[in-house]
Amino acid sequence: MKNINKYIVLGSACFLSIFASCNNFDDFNTNPDTTTEVSARLLCTDVILSVTKFGGRDAKAYISDNAFPKYVGYANEGQLGTQYNTIGGGSFASMTMLPNIDKMLAYAKGDAREESYKGIAKFARASMFYRLTMEMGDIPYSQTNGGADGRYHPAYDSQESVLTGILEELKEADQHFAKGTTFAGDPTPYNGDPAKWRRASNSLALKILMTLSSKQDNASLNIKARFAEVVDANYLLEASTGYLGLIYSSQNRHPLSGTSDQFTSRTILSSLLVDELKNLNDRRLFYFAEPSGAEITGGKLPSDKEAYVGVDVAMDYADMNTGHSANKYSQLNKRYLTEDACEPRMLLTYAEQQLILAEANVRGWISQEAAQTYYEQGIKSALANIMSTKAIYAHGMPIDQAYIDSYLSGSAAFAATEAEQLQQIWMQRYILNFMQYSQSSYFEYRRTGYPVFPINPATSMNENSRNGVPMRWLYPSSETDYNREMLSEALDRQYEGYDEINKLMWLLK
Repeated sequence: MKNINKYIVLGSACFLSIFASCNNFDDFNTNPDTTTEVSARLLCTDVILSVTKFGGRDAKAYISDNAFPKYVGYANEGQLGTQYNTIGGGSFASMTMLPNIDKMLAYAKGDAREESYKGIAKFARASMFYRLTMEMGDIPYSQTNGGADGRYHPAYDSQESVLTGILEELKEADQHFAKGTTFAGDPTPYNGDPAKWRRASNSLALKILMTLSSKQDNASLNIKARFAEVVDANYLLEASTGYLGLIYSSQNRHPLSGTSDQFTSRTILSSLLVDELKNLNDRRLFYFAEPSGAEITGGKLPSDKEAYVGVDVAMDYADMNTGHSANKYSQLNKRYLTEDACEPRMLLTYAEQQLILAEANVRGWISQEAAQTYYEQGIKSALANIMSTKAIYAHGMPIDQAYIDSYLSGSAAFAATEAEQLQQIWMQRYILNFMQYSQSSYFEYRRTGYPVFPINPATSMNENSRNGVPMRWLYPSSETDYNREMLSEALDRQYEGYDEINKLMWLLK
């Protein structure tokens, strides 16, 4: 973990450099008598961005992340490993935000907004550690952030204890936000409103608890009771709360914006996604994709769903390139490549929360509303989110209120059997996460096996399991150099001593 402490030092230096070079004195002198506001505010912004912004290095990384859960294929500039079922090492670099959390809380000590900043600290920690444990399994948790005290070799906590801990941190976040006041430094649409952050904290708790559905009979975790407790408290995201995420703009552009002349214009939508949207008569198809050039040449209109053709992302790479060169497939909608703010980044939404509640009802965890009610609320909200996108990109098939009102009378109508209902819920969650938090769809695939990902052993790059999708990221290579003893212990405990992408973490056993 010395490597992480190097990141911490570098991150602190960068932060101080940015602070020193800033010439916008209005940002820093609005309240010259209160250094608490300035310091806590700036650190709060950094902490929130650490868990809300896209963490990849560039637009190609964004495409790669969406290839892993089979949303897209990628042609003509090199084979994407994620499209063909291989991934590499994870990273603990996000832990470098932990010292900033400590500093934020120190600066906020005694301030009227201290409770809100404590809530942000708990929420950010829970979000970060949740992602890391979902990627790799057991991770350092309880002994992290000890570099300043010379503790460079933290033990790895079991995944069960990590998830238990972050659920407790979200409960604490709820309590802090309940006592909080409006705070500065929030770059999200919530704008420092502790009531909205409180709802988001509880919504994230429900999402994590549903992640644990395979452990619902684990007496020590008591998943069903915990889930019902959060729902009974009745402080969840509402349709009017808005999403937790980031608004893109000309100053903070979408990761794909302005890249149409480079590699992103070679991004093709998968047949898995396109065919399902066509089956549902779902107009999100027209907002996600461009029509096939070959189909338009053949006489079809852009407003005809049959003009949209997805690619089998498991097909031979050379054959895919040939089809792409012949304009056979539907490419990514141009709005992603040309608009600075083609859509906001939405990490927690009312739409997904309601779909999670629908699944909980089908499973018998809750009974406050009918599963169908939750399901329909989630879908209507998801469609309304797309309706706010510029209709000029909808190829003559815009989503309006009349369409939303009719959507559930077609193929998307709530099914009769529990098995079909669950598949409907899972598919709707899959669709709404397109070009958003794509990792979430991968995590859901591991949990449910749905939708069924196309896998071709002849093209798979997953050498040890050509018929399967990887189950995890490898641990950071730096751990071998700086924390070998603790890493070896964690590998022996979980994976028979072998760090490999197909090994099953506790959550999946």
